[in-house]
Amino acid sequence: MEQPDTTAPPTRITPFEAAFGFERPVMNAHNEKKMDHANMNTRNDAIADDLAGNPGREHDAERQYRIGDLATEFGVTLRALRFYEDKGLLTPVRQGATRIYSHRDRARLKLILMGKRIGFPLNDIREMLNLYQPASGNKAQISLALKKGEKQLRVLMRQKRTIEEAIDELNRAMDSLRSAA
Repeated sequence: MEQPDTTAPPTRITPFEAAFGFERPVMNAHNEKKMDHANMNTRNDAIADDLAGNPGREHDAERQYRIGDLATEFGVTLRALRFYEDKGLLTPVRQGATRIYSHRDRARLKLILMGKRIGFPLNDIREMLNLYQPASGNKAQISLALKKGEKQLRVLMRQKRTIEEAIDELNRAMDSLRSAA
């Protein structure tokens, strides 16, 4: 088994970004690529730098994505990306009819999709994203994310209990049907 590259520079991500999995690659049905440790650190550094308005490497500052690139990478539809743009969550630049997304847009999209997967409404995701202020250590963003995360965890735990109760009830009903058959 290959050992991770320990010579890679430490990842410069905020606690908020770390909490939402910036250290892990996005994996979905449309994107089965695996990244090694050094590549994840490089990508995380670029995302954190871009969100801070500080692209650490020149090529990262120039990196742009077309709508199809992001759609393929994250397994979302073009319509979904246009929807996030209409809602003000993403702000691509237009070159004619082509949408050009920055590294910052890509980082925001990753957080949007993680927030959705956890069950946050888009308004909550927008509110958390808009609080990104690295100069202040993102204290307001982290505080709000914790508050909303705790609330969502309670919602998910209630849903889990409801589902477990439904499964138990269905199992009892199926057992009754099997014994009657």
